[in-house]
Amino acid sequence: MTVPLSLRVPSRDADQPPPPEPGVLAGALGRLEDGGGAPPGRADAELLLHARDTDLDRLLAVAGALRDEGLRGAGRPGVITYSRKVFVPLTHLCQDRCHYCIFVQTPGKLAKAGISPYMSADEVLEVARQGAALGCKEALLTLGDRPENRWPVARQWLDDHGYASTLDYVGHMARLILDETGLLPHLNPGVMSWAELQRLKPVGPSMGMMLETTSSRLWTEKGEAHFGSPDKDPALRLRVIEDAGRSRIPFTTGVLLGIGENYAERVDSILALRDAHARHGHVQEVIVQNFRAKSATAMMGAADLGTQEYAAAVAVTRVLLGPGMRVQAPPNLTDAAELQLLVRAGIDDWGGVSPLTPDHVNPERPWPHIEDLARLTAEGGYALRERLTTHPHYLREARAGADWIDDRLRDRVLAQADDYGLARHDALLGEFPSSAPHKGEFPALDGGRRLGALLSDVRSDPRGADDAAWVELLGADGADLEDLTALADQVRRERVGDAVTYAVNRNIDASLGLPPERVAELAAEAVALGATEVCAQGVPPADQGADAYLDLARAVKRGGPGLHLHAFRPAELADGAARAGLPLADWLAELRAAGVDTVPGTGARILDDRVRDLLTGGTDIPADRWVELVAAAHTAGLRSTATIVYGHVESARDQVRHLRTLARVQDATGGFTELIPMPWLPTESPVPVPGARVATPRESRALHAVARLLLAGRIDHVQAAWTKLGMRGAQRVLAGGADDLGGVLLDGVLDPDAGPEQGRELTVADVTRLAAELGRPVRQRTTTYEQVR
Repeated sequence: MTVPLSLRVPSRDADQPPPPEPGVLAGALGRLEDGGGAPPGRADAELLLHARDTDLDRLLAVAGALRDEGLRGAGRPGVITYSRKVFVPLTHLCQDRCHYCIFVQTPGKLAKAGISPYMSADEVLEVARQGAALGCKEALLTLGDRPENRWPVARQWLDDHGYASTLDYVGHMARLILDETGLLPHLNPGVMSWAELQRLKPVGPSMGMMLETTSSRLWTEKGEAHFGSPDKDPALRLRVIEDAGRSRIPFTTGVLLGIGENYAERVDSILALRDAHARHGHVQEVIVQNFRAKSATAMMGAADLGTQEYAAAVAVTRVLLGPGMRVQAPPNLTDAAELQLLVRAGIDDWGGVSPLTPDHVNPERPWPHIEDLARLTAEGGYALRERLTTHPHYLREARAGADWIDDRLRDRVLAQADDYGLARHDALLGEFPSSAPHKGEFPALDGGRRLGALLSDVRSDPRGADDAAWVELLGADGADLEDLTALADQVRRERVGDAVTYAVNRNIDASLGLPPERVAELAAEAVALGATEVCAQGVPPADQGADAYLDLARAVKRGGPGLHLHAFRPAELADGAARAGLPLADWLAELRAAGVDTVPGTGARILDDRVRDLLTGGTDIPADRWVELVAAAHTAGLRSTATIVYGHVESARDQVRHLRTLARVQDATGGFTELIPMPWLPTESPVPVPGARVATPRESRALHAVARLLLAGRIDHVQAAWTKLGMRGAQRVLAGGADDLGGVLLDGVLDPDAGPEQGRELTVADVTRLAAELGRPVRQRTTTYEQVR
């Protein structure tokens, strides 16, 4: 087969800098050796990728020592892990055209071979059952990326079998595998949205997607490896990795080396993964995969990544990521005689190895027998132990109450893990630590008679309960928590009925300073998509003056005359009045005349100045000023939401005082439409907050229940902030006092990045499914909770 020159990927070394002078590389190695384990800088990391021969030996020594330090810190010294799996290729169709891939097939080739576009449920179960009989614990579901976007035959198959999308089919097959075989699905279906990750979390104790590279030129330039592959846009893949972190999903990712990227791009890719993990803590392993040329592909003439070059890249990955990260190298992509080099380079995991199914992505490279892999690992001085698809420390944290595993799946996963978090049947050598007992954020109630009395008092006279009683209820756990949330749910039903309400809206980030013409276009698109509300928040650029607020409001009304404009937080109200040089009351009248209908009551955080200063570095408006501004908006006829941000440095007493303040404002103005409790997320904090905790599901459930009861008769609606809680977290609080999901946050297509929470969007089907699992109906509402007709 002759490969057209236009499709040939340039030589891997075409864009590489020349090898550094020996003294320059020696300097980088010396700094690494003398650095006490500190990661090298970007420039030194690029230099270290050139290490070969004796220089490589020095690099491997540092990387290996870091790996050993990490294993000791993890409580498993001398242990390298693997997962015993079956490989389930649900479909070989894909919308991408990667120039090195042999996994993907065309419909014509599949039809000629007598292969269906998708594996049937029976075929999937047959593979899974055979794997379970051989002791496998993991079912790796892999497939092409959204083939229905490219191939009509894929869309037709899905329609004929009743599936909305390929990812919908992935979820159904994962559930089938769980229920019928007990294997734990590891989902690797390519690019997923935030909502799709949330939908799959109940059936996927871990997921994954290779970053491969941050090199955008390999995607944009004709003839490069990812040209013509829509889902290989590095920005898109990095967004998926971020969304997996926001969704608290143990996530496997990695890099593919030797596809045309240069050394600087290799370093950039590793640093991007390091940064994502630093924000979310969710990257359970980083795979360093070497390119292997395959026949009948556009890159079949490209040279395989050299062994020493590969080992140097693995070692640099280790020194950049540090001792705490699990670093994996696929054992079938390196000759057995050279695996020791990868052990020396700092790997501590071999990934999934199957006793049954081939590596369908690299079928020419068979898996080593697990017994042989154990022997080769032992020759390097390490013991091979089996893990589950979710890595051990996530399982230990899940056992202690963390929400890495969906609560509906947690017991099934933990049943297969020992106390350390490795696969249960594997005998361990030495002592491994068991999970520490979970300690709540607040003291738990003693329960029994005391809780019953408190709940009885609250039920009969919620306004008569004192602060001490509410503080105690915020500490409810176990059966006490179930009683508290059941009472809150009963009060919710009595006050507002059973419907889970939602609004169809889109966000616009005012700080972007979009021209009015663009804002009007976005508003018109929102109307076309069925929105009833536009929410605008953020301080416009200073050089746009006070008119920026008014221009945005007028543009929204011009583009969508029937839209409700929910705009400008209390701090932004103050900023606009100052820019305009007007008294606050006059400025609020100007905003109303321009088209603002209600205002977001965000920025309340905790209404205590000590806490507010810690959360914002002293840049926020004082608590009294927030109260003054929101009350003034109410007086001017602008109703607002009320908010509380919890789960950081505040106490239960601070939470109660905050709710009491909101109640006083409501008694005076009647202007709050709803309360939105939002867990604090460190990744969205404007400043680091030393000593901050992260809210647990227990705290979220207790706070929403207490808020419902304490504010009963004052603020009737309590919202589940799904962008902060996730779909399952929102569902839990809806079962314990909350009644509303807020807005679905349409992105649209004109400018999806115009909203501050872009990429996080619910569909009406998501809302309906979520409510149906609670046995409740749904109802679309307006911003002020009127019926949408």
